[in-house]
Amino acid sequence: MPTREEALNFLRETIPNDNLVKHMLAAEAVMRALARHFGEDQELWGTIGLLHDIDYELTKDDPEQHALIGAKLLAERGYPEAVVEAVRAHNLSHNQPRPQLVDQALWSTDPTTGLITAGALVRPEKSLGVVDVPFLIKRMKEKSFARGANRDQIRSCSHLGLSLEEFLNLSLAAMQGIAPQLGL
Repeated sequence: MPTREEALNFLRETIPNDNLVKHMLAAEAVMRALARHFGEDQELWGTIGLLHDIDYELTKDDPEQHALIGAKLLAERGYPEAVVEAVRAHNLSHNQPRPQLVDQALWSTDPTTGLITAGALVRPEKSLGVVDVPFLIKRMKEKSFARGANRDQIRSCSHLGLSLEEFLNLSLAAMQGIAPQLGL
């Protein structure tokens, strides 16, 4: 498997949008935290989080292709099948099964990073340090807040054996750990 440095270089060559890069760094942090929690391979899970939207610029005008092209790009670069499959399965429109724990982890993580980021950005401090889980749970009930963060997808953390509170706590802590990189 390519190194994290190689993956990060690939990411920065492919994704010019700094906010999207930050989203992918946040997903990497959460996926690494989940891997630690479950005793799984942190490098593998982190790579999946880091590169899950690698094709976003290529598919932004054709969302049906999102994740399919990304999976193909990753396979061509020699990433393991687990990376390729998790990336392919994370697009809701493909209605693909997520049989592996890592697939379900990415499925739940992807919208959660957006919810947490929005939670920081609505605060006057614009900081992850002032966000807590009760605040996030309260905001999840507001349909207009972080509209793009699919609540059902976030709640599917139950398939990981985690309550919503546990999942949000783990995700928030992971993102707080890289807050300077996220500008939050």
